[in-house]
Amino acid sequence: MDKELSLEQIENDIWGPAPADATSLIRTVHDLRRKPIGDLEAGDIRILLGQQEGISALTSLALKFLESDPMQDTTYYAGDLLVAALGVPKSHWTANPVQHARIKQIIKRAKHMLELDEDLSTPMKPVEKAIENFA
Repeated sequence: MDKELSLEQIENDIWGPAPADATSLIRTVHDLRRKPIGDLEAGDIRILLGQQEGISALTSLALKFLESDPMQDTTYYAGDLLVAALGVPKSHWTANPVQHARIKQIIKRAKHMLELDEDLSTPMKPVEKAIENFA
């Protein structure tokens, strides 16, 4: 996939500017859809996946970030990108067995990290719940 293309270009779905009365989240999603996917940071991908946008184009990028650090803190808490990735519909994982195998390995590492780190500064309930719901 050409990382110079934006989600709008990849999906051939031009949204245009956000409505004047849009929330900041909606404005952010509109802006991120116009950004080349190669320029998206982990937090950008968390936002888009959390809104169920660009799943087929962005899941692979999310997995790369997560393979380097499953408990990566993009904005809110350690593991927030993992929670967003685990929220991707099960149909995506079923249709993409290689990515499914990768996320399962990431989950194993995340569980291990959670067991080892008793001194995490934030509650891990969202991560634990996302892992439980994914299984």
